[in-house]
Amino acid sequence: MSENKLNIPTEIVELPSLGLIYPESSPLSSGKIEMKYMTAKEEDILTNQNYINKGTVLDELIKSLIVSDINYDDLCVGDKNAILIASRILGYGKDYTFMWGNEEQNVDLTTIENKPIDPKLFKKGVNELPFTLPTTNNVITFKFLTGNDEKKIKAEVDGLKKINKNSSTELSTRLKYMITSINGNRDSKDIRDFVDVMLARDSRALREYVKEVQPDIDLTFFPDGSDEKSTIPIGLSFFWPDLWDSTSS
Repeated sequence: MSENKLNIPTEIVELPSLGLIYPESSPLSSGKIEMKYMTAKEEDILTNQNYINKGTVLDELIKSLIVSDINYDDLCVGDKNAILIASRILGYGKDYTFMWGNEEQNVDLTTIENKPIDPKLFKKGVNELPFTLPTTNNVITFKFLTGNDEKKIKAEVDGLKKINKNSSTELSTRLKYMITSINGNRDSKDIRDFVDVMLARDSRALREYVKEVQPDIDLTFFPDGSDEKSTIPIGLSFFWPDLWDSTSS
């Protein structure tokens, strides 16, 4: 733990990616970031109705808590998830209580661990991995999506829905941003055309492989009395269980 000039304590957070996918010129390549404990300023962010309506409240909160000089949108999704958990711990402690079905569940957030990754799969400083599609044998490369990619995907999907409200293109759009080359061809138009005719079994195989190897945290838990894993639910109440009572009173 360290303190800044305002005597606000900070903590170092280990990123699931270990920094392997970021350029060596980026502070993120260290695999660590510094975050401060939550203050009244961050509680104001949590109750900001404009942020809530736009769906950006958690991003704004996390950006406010990060001390390290980084570009928030450069973070891959898995690293953002780890920072989200750290933000909750630094704000309201490690104990998280939520309803699962009709039962109250309690989770110690400090027991959530980063998924293990194989450093040998990664080329230091390069966000790109190879994969051979099992049915067509096309060799592709793909990247782990960043916050900036997610913004572009949302804008594109929303734009298509304005043209056709019944449009459902998120899966294919995500693949178009994720795939970086096909058999050595990096032309973006060719990649987009390829995704539109990509076999469903190849698409599924790629998505399963990405899920297997991507840096992230393990948000699974065993509900009381169950032998099957479930995923810890995360919403606005994750940070402040009494939030809605406080804003509606």
